Amino acid sequence: MAKEEKKEGKISKEPEASPPGENAKGEGKEAEKGAKSGKKGKKKKKKKGKKTEKALKEHTAISFIDKKKGKNRQAIWVSKFTLKYEEELQKMQIELLKWQKHVIAKEQKVLLIFEGRDAAGKGGTIKRIVEHLNPRGARVVALPKPSDRERTQWYFQRYFQHLPSGGEIVLFDRSWYNRAMVEPTMGFCTDEEHKRFLKDVPLIEEILVKNGISMFKFFFSVSKEEQMRRFQSRIKDPLKQYKISPVDIEAQEKWDDYTVRKFQMLNETNRTISPWAIIRSDNKKKARLNCIKYILSKVEYDNKIPQKELVIDPEVVVSGIEEIKFMEDHLMTGMELPG
Repeated sequence: MAKEEKKEGKISKEPEASPPGENAKGEGKEAEKGAKSGKKGKKKKKKKGKKTEKALKEHTAISFIDKKKGKNRQAIWVSKFTLKYEEELQKMQIELLKWQKHVIAKEQKVLLIFEGRDAAGKGGTIKRIVEHLNPRGARVVALPKPSDRERTQWYFQRYFQHLPSGGEIVLFDRSWYNRAMVEPTMGFCTDEEHKRFLKDVPLIEEILVKNGISMFKFFFSVSKEEQMRRFQSRIKDPLKQYKISPVDIEAQEKWDDYTVRKFQMLNETNRTISPWAIIRSDNKKKARLNCIKYILSKVEYDNKIPQKELVIDPEVVVSGIEEIKFMEDHLMTGMELPG
């Protein structure tokens, strides 16, 4: 029988003695259970850690850099490059907000065109540009393939209705330049339509600029190996699978065809009034920062940071004329050119 003792209003129970040997077995079983549960606990913790690391999003590192250790906090290693990138991105996004305020006040019209190979990083850069801008004065235009009705219209018609009004910044995630590379390469337009487009574009863009639209044209250039790696990542990641299409898969097979079309496009449409800026985007973070710096370095607004803080990396941003010269020198050598 268990003995009971009352001590200061509390009842303590002494367990009955177990037969010799039985206790040892019990302890052994308990120890074995403890060891198993300990292993399970470790496994669970490891899994939890992996999940937390995967869930990390941009600005997480810089936001919590000064937080102290706590019961509900878990240490995660972050590269110094990521910390520096987040700090720099935040600074540039503040400058973008200042610039947008100026655009609205002065009723300026700004058009940013983003072109490039599939998986070159256009969408990610656009996302960082508009992330903290006032959505009333900044919008992204990403048009689907033309409808039956739109196919019978003048080619530029469906794009023109999305041009910026006073006080607006409009970002085209792909634009009328679909007819310069994707459509002729994939057989979605005739050679005559392609040639006519290349002749018309410089004239049309000149009219737009002379009528008060500030135009920036970016071509995101990615290597063939990096493009393939990103395609594979999209196939595996359920959150990115919507980005994959049959056209993307053919992009690798028709790499050289796209390169020739790019060369034609730059030769015909790189003009002083509407020049191209080529963004080398194998490193996405560098591409985003340098693209934003390029924009900010070309515009004026109140309380702008010193120009030395907007210096562009010449290995990331290349002018259209430099890219044309580079391609002229290497196009027929068999060298694999950047996308």
